[in-house]
Amino acid sequence: MNEDRGGLSERDLAVLALERQSWPGPGAKERAVRERLGITPTRYYQLLNALLDDPRALAHDPVTVNRLRRLRDERRERR
Repeated sequence: MNEDRGGLSERDLAVLALERQSWPGPGAKERAVRERLGITPTRYYQLLNALLDDPRALAHDPVTVNRLRRLRDERRERR
């Protein structure tokens, strides 16, 4: 692989790649999670939340990670 993974696993990179995509409607993303990663959506979001706090993920894809951190923070503030 030519690209530096920055210590992230293939699954970590796949999670970030899914988050960069836009989804046409409800259920499409969850279906992709099951088909591409072979995990449940619940596990996917657990992995994603851990990635948002991982400095390696931020270094690899700062735009996506910062966008998702902002969304997560906004959700927490509404609670």
